[in-house]
Formats: sequence, C-alpha cells, structure tokens
Amino acid sequence: MNDITLPNAVENFIAATNAHDANALAAVFGDGATVRDDGKTWAGEAEIREWIQGHLITPKIVLTPTSFADGRLVASGDGDFPGGPLSFSFVFGIKDDQVIDLAIAPV
Repeated sequence: MNDITLPNAVENFIAATNAHDANALAAVFGDGATVRDDGKTWAGEAEIREWIQGHLITPKIVLTPTSFADGRLVASGDGDFPGGPLSFSFVFGIKDDQVIDLAIAPV
C-alpha cells in the first residue's frame, strides 16, 4: 500500500474489500461493532454483513489508500457504481486489532 503505514485491522479491511471476500470482511469487525455510511447505522454482525454485501461486495469496490492519520483513512473507491472513482474518508475505531466503529463519508 505504497508508503502508507496502516494498522493491521485497516490493512485487513482493505485487503478483504479488494478481494471481494465477505467472510474475511466480517472477520475484521469486533463484537458489537457499528458502521455509519450513507446516513444509516448498521450494528452487530447480521447488519454489518448486510452492509458489506450491499456496499462493498455487490458493487465490487476496490480501495486505493491515499493517506492515513489519526485513525482516518482517505482512499479512492472504484467499482460498479456511477461516477467512480470517488474519494472517501474512513474513520476507524480499533480495539484488539478489530474494527469496533467505522464511519464513512465522501471527501
């Protein structure tokens, strides 16, 4: 990932996203995790799996990191959606090498 140093959980999130591997993505998230994206919150494993499928796997998202600082990843996202690639901010809350909170917004 170029010269950007990322925490393991973030590296795993990007690798699983780019591999379109729903199970590996789900494994990145800790118990009771939440995801905030598109004005909605997904909480717990079942809802996060729904978000993973609909927002990352089905549109075949590929992330290319551009920067990371203080838990905030900025990445270009491309896939099967109109207007791509687009830049997104991913703000990660990480505990014990797992994502426990993730907020995503366009940049």
